[in-house]
Amino acid sequence: MGQLILEFDAATETKIKSAASSVGLQPNQWVMQLIQEKTASPWPEAVKALAGAWKDFPMAEEIRATSGNDSPREPL
Repeated sequence: MGQLILEFDAATETKIKSAASSVGLQPNQWVMQLIQEKTASPWPEAVKALAGAWKDFPMAEEIRATSGNDSPREPL
């Protein structure tokens, strides 16, 4: 596992330690978890590779063009 040295001001360090402690983690584990959450891709690479694979699939605008008009809302 690689190492990365980060420097924080005292206030930020206190916040990190407090947040980590509140969920039962060491500060380095908490920061690693936060980075993993923020850099996670919501789509697997296999799914992203399919983008544009169906050339004859209609674009969103084409699909919406045939959906008609919305019904008027009732006044409150």
